[in-house]
Amino acid sequence: MSIGRRGIQSSGVPRVVAIGGGTGLSVLLRGLKEEPVHITAIVTVADDGGSSGRLREEMDMLPPGDIRNVLTALADTEPLMEKVMQYRFSNGTGLAGHNLGNLLLAAMNEISGDFVTAVKGLSRVLAVRGDVLPASNQSIHLKAEMADGSIISGESQIPLAGKRIKRVFLDPPEVVPLEEASRAIAEADAIIIGPGSLYTSILPNLLVRGLFQQIKMSAVPKIYICNVMTQPGETDGFTASDHVTAMYEHLGTPFLDTIIVNTADVPEEVLEKYAEKGSAPVVCDIEQLQTLGLQVVADRFIAYEDGFLRHNAKVVSKKVVSILKRGKE
Repeated sequence: MSIGRRGIQSSGVPRVVAIGGGTGLSVLLRGLKEEPVHITAIVTVADDGGSSGRLREEMDMLPPGDIRNVLTALADTEPLMEKVMQYRFSNGTGLAGHNLGNLLLAAMNEISGDFVTAVKGLSRVLAVRGDVLPASNQSIHLKAEMADGSIISGESQIPLAGKRIKRVFLDPPEVVPLEEASRAIAEADAIIIGPGSLYTSILPNLLVRGLFQQIKMSAVPKIYICNVMTQPGETDGFTASDHVTAMYEHLGTPFLDTIIVNTADVPEEVLEKYAEKGSAPVVCDIEQLQTLGLQVVADRFIAYEDGFLRHNAKVVSKKVVSILKRGKE
């Protein structure tokens, strides 16, 4: 019996760990929080762009942006509070470009003297359903070696290089994982990877070796939720199996059990909009995925909201819970 099964027996509620960053993970969590599971979100701290990057540099703190998005997604708050958390100043010397939620985390970090304590404090204020944890309490910089041998420094700069990525790596390479994050993985009843930017949101978490060791050792279902669309500068032309192969090559071993991948057609007008930005639907190459030893869960998993193509959080979340239940049988 795995460690994760003890989590079910002790609490009666399945414990799900979701790993990633960016908007993809946040979209999923909005649906997953409505399901009868306990969620622990483990979030990348490699962000160095925008408001997060400025606060990271000026206040010597972990970047708050991805953490803020996840806190807001899991919060049990009125719509007005969500707008407050996500509000971005457009004017003001020093304020323009900053996000109010980021500033709240920066203030709590200053008050508590510890970023993890700050996140927990804001979680209580927002009545967050579950736990939100950074992958590490260390400052991490993401770098990429491109296909032409050049090195690009900074998570925000990698997709802008206009070159094919050979590999990404952490600086420093020996990052110490947050102990609570490692424990959450060890006690999980299911582990979800993604959705999110493959090289700049997902792999920065998996490259924290202590975390990946826990993931690899776990006997519970490990589910990858594949992106709906390719990402310019990261996964141009990638199929679903290309995403999985990239992870396996970085980590040196297969570790996933299941992939959730969309097969719904994208409306032509939406395709045209995304094509203007160099993005296209991720092809579900089922046979190749099966060759990789994966159980393929392929269905209509998309929704079009606020001008963007997203995963249908409710549908995907229910599919995750059904996989979890099958794993218990």
